[in-house]
This record gives sequence, C-alpha cells and structure tokens, in this order.
Amino acid sequence: MSKRSRPSAPRVEPVPGEPAATATIETERALLITDYHAGYEAGLRDERGVDIPTRAPERRERLYSLLERTEPDRLVVLGDLMHSIGDPGGAERGELEVLFESVPPALDVTVLKGNHDGRIETWLTADDDPTLETESMTIVPGDGIALGDAAVGVCHGHTWPAPSVLECDVVCLGHEHPCVRLEDEIGGRRIERAWLRGRLNPAPFRDRPEYDGIPWLEQGSDSSPRVVVMPAFNDLVGGTWVNLSEQSFLSPFLPSGLASADAYLLDGTRLGPYESV
Repeated sequence: MSKRSRPSAPRVEPVPGEPAATATIETERALLITDYHAGYEAGLRDERGVDIPTRAPERRERLYSLLERTEPDRLVVLGDLMHSIGDPGGAERGELEVLFESVPPALDVTVLKGNHDGRIETWLTADDDPTLETESMTIVPGDGIALGDAAVGVCHGHTWPAPSVLECDVVCLGHEHPCVRLEDEIGGRRIERAWLRGRLNPAPFRDRPEYDGIPWLEQGSDSSPRVVVMPAFNDLVGGTWVNLSEQSFLSPFLPSGLASADAYLLDGTRLGPYESV
C-alpha cells in the first residue's frame, strides 16, 4: 500500500457502518480497530459451557474488506486482539495465524497489549513465527503511544494512559465496548454497539504525578484533547450499556474522565449525550 500525500491536521473518522476508524496523521493513514477477541467462541465454551459456531472467518473477512476499503499504511489494534488472559490457546492462535497470513506483507501492524492479550508479545512477531508474513509487527504496552507528532494518542483503556497519549490532540481507546440499550414506544428493546465522542475532563488526571506539566490539565476542559471511545470489533462480546446509570464503566478513568461525550451508532446516527439516550 503506497504512501500518499494527505493533509497534516490529525483526523479520526469512523468508517460508516463499521466498528473501525481511520486516523489521518501527517502523510500516513492508519486503520484503528479494538477488541477483536480472537478465539472468543472457544473461550465461551471453556469458561461458560456455551457452545456456538466460530465466527473467525466472518471476522477475518470483515477486516480484510476494511483494509481494501480504506487502504491504510498501518493497522493499529487498540488492545485485546486475542481473548485468553494467559497464553493464547489453540483456537485463537490458529485464528490469528490465518488472519495475518493474508494481510499485505508491506502493511505496518501495531498491536497495543490489552488486558486479554496475555503473553502475546512472545509469539506474535515475524521472527518468532514464520507463518506471520508482515514486514513490520510491533507490540506496545497498553497504556499507549502517540501516533505522529503528538497528533493522535491510542491506548487500550484498562489502565491509565501514558503521559504521551494525554499530550495528543485526540485520544482513542477501546476496552469499554460501549453499547446503548434502545427501547421503542411499545416496549421493544435492542442493544447496539456505539461510539462515544467528546472531550476529556482534567479532574481525575490532575492528582497523578506522572501527568505533571501537561498544559491542558491546568487550563480546563475547553482545551482538553478530544476523546473517542471505540466500539468492539467483535460483535459477540457485549459491553458497557453507557446509557444506564446502574452500569459501571470498566476503564479506571471513565466516566469521570469525560467532560462531555455524545453517543453515535455505527451507521453515524447521533444519539446525543450518552447519559440521556
């Protein structure tokens, strides 16, 4: 996939109808996904005794289709690429090996280590596993990194972000699997995956010494980074029903770390402030 000339201003744009976004950073386009949870069906069987057919082929084809559609220079997985907490089991290791066999070899792949990614760094590299044919596979800590020159910060969300992430213009995270419960006038209900998009609230970050010297923490939420909480790529994993007050968030800095946030469906429908949907 060739490098192209693009605007230098950072942009994070959801891919319509998909739990994925593109980030345009300087001259690079990245495709962002999170919470792939390879091997989830095997986990359901082992952990809960629930036996459902694997959807690994469907997940794989959806990702391939997104790569063809968006033509990124880099694929960034914001954590929980696999499902098991410890070493990868046979089902998920096999799923990921097949997945990366057909990823374009020249595509850079960056995987943030989520709380479900166990010891993924010990085997998910081209050096350790000859079946992985990408030229550049990088595993980074789940507290995140900055993409570009402090343009877009990415983290998994299960722990406090790295300072470099909070110094970015836009912060993207996963882990939460945000969903909304929608009801119609006759009592019908359905659960939909959702995006949360807004700004960070400085309050919960101010008392943490690792963030000393970050300017917006003293200036207030009007100057804080924009934040994007991404929906899970895997449509089986459930998540936090963000519009129900009795639901607790998973991330240690949410919801207190949100100054404001609107919920959006995958098709782009804006639902308004997530608490009042």
